Amino acid sequence: MTGLRWGILATGGIATAFASDLRTAGLDVVAVGSRTQESADEFAARFDIPRAHGSYVDLAEDPEVDIIYVATPHPMHHEDARLALQNGKHVLVEKAFTLNRAEAEDLQKLAAEKGLLAMEAMWTRYLPHMVRLREIIAAGTLGEIRSVSADHTQSLPTDPEHRINALPLGGGALLDLGIYPISFLCDVLGAPTDIKATARLGETGADAEIATIMTHAGGAISTSLSSSRTVGPNTAVVLGTDARIEIDRVWYTPTSFRVIAADGTVIETYESQVDGRGMQYQAFAAEGAVAHGDPAGTLLALPIAESVEIMGTLDEIRRQIGVVYPSES
Repeated sequence: MTGLRWGILATGGIATAFASDLRTAGLDVVAVGSRTQESADEFAARFDIPRAHGSYVDLAEDPEVDIIYVATPHPMHHEDARLALQNGKHVLVEKAFTLNRAEAEDLQKLAAEKGLLAMEAMWTRYLPHMVRLREIIAAGTLGEIRSVSADHTQSLPTDPEHRINALPLGGGALLDLGIYPISFLCDVLGAPTDIKATARLGETGADAEIATIMTHAGGAISTSLSSSRTVGPNTAVVLGTDARIEIDRVWYTPTSFRVIAADGTVIETYESQVDGRGMQYQAFAAEGAVAHGDPAGTLLALPIAESVEIMGTLDEIRRQIGVVYPSES
């Protein structure tokens, strides 16, 4: 452990979950920043954080902070991560990394210039069952991987002003929910060479349901379904010529999976044993990258170059379904 001193930027639900897991894991959370002093004080008291800042600027300028977790809504990720990087702080930025590829490339460039880590907080990539899954694939147990499928479906509020439906907040199923299966498909198969997407848009113009069929290197096919209006199985399957992996509900959280041979024989069963939600594993990875002098994250499960590619994939999906965020128009 490198002993990095963590600051948390924003105090919403995802920041609460992250702070809780960091405290459970014994990591050093030293500061929090909010848009109001009252909110910062309440969050600091809840998690026994020694310093509370009433602005994001004050947090970014805090000399006692080494790395900042950016937990604001999607449209603010670029600006808030930039603020941290410009003040010499490493950043772990909530997924989706930014609103679009252009913003992601800008953060990639700035982080490289500063020699700092800029990492997407796709916490699923770092969970123990996903680490084991990649080991199984690398060992060739599945044979040639021919297809991967995953869904992320929830029944979320339909209020037009709710974050999931508000285009000014980066609303829509894609950036909030679809990022999980899209990132997973790219993890297993690499960046897509062809993308086909279809969607049902909600009342605000944000995507409520979205499906993708993508082709990857070697002709492998991936499918995904994401929805903010329906609850599905939330499972995932990796199909190979020799065996398959079936990941149980909820596949993107600590869960179980089975490796099943073509003849139906169960080769391996994996059961997750994780304290808390499991968000601490991405923090361990970030600290490890800094400790190994690897700010580009080349040794990580999700290096920044891949996050940039994924944002490009999301851009193309949005182009096909006709979703444009106000800040882009």
